[in-house]
Amino acid sequence: MNKNTKPTEAELEILNILWEKGASTVRQVHETLEQNKESGYTTTLKLMQIMFEKGLLKRDASSKTHTYEALVTRAQTQGQMIQRMVDTMFKGSAAQLVMQALGNYKADEDELSQIREYLDRIEQEQKTKKAS
Repeated sequence: MNKNTKPTEAELEILNILWEKGASTVRQVHETLEQNKESGYTTTLKLMQIMFEKGLLKRDASSKTHTYEALVTRAQTQGQMIQRMVDTMFKGSAAQLVMQALGNYKADEDELSQIREYLDRIEQEQKTKKAS
């Protein structure tokens, strides 16, 4: 996925299914989508064809029923989307993003502990870089 590729909300739903289930047919993806919202099979097919053209999916056409697989990882996609959000909505300030997220979401003790550990690790890495 290049930096200009921006998955739509519908494309993200499909990517989430493929990240969870792995390689799947259009029918399998469509059946999963229909569990949460009404959607036409041809709409799912068209979306997946567009995603293939955008480089978000790869298609295995070796059998009668084509299977699709995500070409991008969840981490890649999250990273690009977060970077775009930080740049556009928070004027480049990751701190503002984190404070907004924590201010609007009640993190439990386990999540707060994970955040503290992550911040401690980043701080340690920065100290190590300065010392070298």
